[in-house]
Amino acid sequence: MKTVLITGANKSIGFETARQLLQNGYYVYLGSRDPQKGQQAVDQLKSEGLKSVEPITIDVDNPDSIKAARETLGSRTAVLDVLINNAGISGGFPQTALDANIDMFRQVFETNLFGVIETTQAFVDLLRQSQEPRIVNVTSGLGSLTLHNDPSWKYYHVKGACYTASKAALNAYTIVLAYELRDTPFKVNAVDPGYTATDFNHHSGPGTVPDAAARLVKAATLGPDGPTGQFFSDDNAPDTGISPW
Repeated sequence: MKTVLITGANKSIGFETARQLLQNGYYVYLGSRDPQKGQQAVDQLKSEGLKSVEPITIDVDNPDSIKAARETLGSRTAVLDVLINNAGISGGFPQTALDANIDMFRQVFETNLFGVIETTQAFVDLLRQSQEPRIVNVTSGLGSLTLHNDPSWKYYHVKGACYTASKAALNAYTIVLAYELRDTPFKVNAVDPGYTATDFNHHSGPGTVPDAAARLVKAATLGPDGPTGQFFSDDNAPDTGISPW
């Protein structure tokens, strides 16, 4: 049975991703910053008959929490097949380039970029034990610099200085990580779940949580011939599924 760790998985897209991977026969380590909320999420899944799941407390903003999560997971399994870096924050809007407080930039980058890097580095040894390791970095269409510079893009005027910069930086990290692992069985990709109705955007998005989660699951379950180093976005590239960086 393949194993997966999903950060920020106690609700919304992360939670639904856990549900869909369980339905696909994976053993899920459900990451949550709050132990109580993580356990509640696990209990909900088990009440649905999805038993192969357990909570892992992990706060990606806290290096000690990441280290503790790695020790906990390492005591339960010698192999991690999939890491889904799903935890993220918006920082709140509006965010203008001239007026956004530098502390907001630091907070958003701490979660959306530095937390991903530290989590990936902490768990990569377990991923290396897998025959088909997968890393999915949950990004946003708003992280595309190409599209942000295109006045014809439907979201051209949706610009958040902190959030956009953090996701563009995450995309850059994904490119470098995929390059470094190009001659290994790893598949490393960035996935935009789309503009989805969640607490993250006050349920303003037109997309559904199940559809968004399915996009993450698709990247997490890529076969050996699947792509790596790509920016998947059905929202921004409905024809090809590949967004410009």
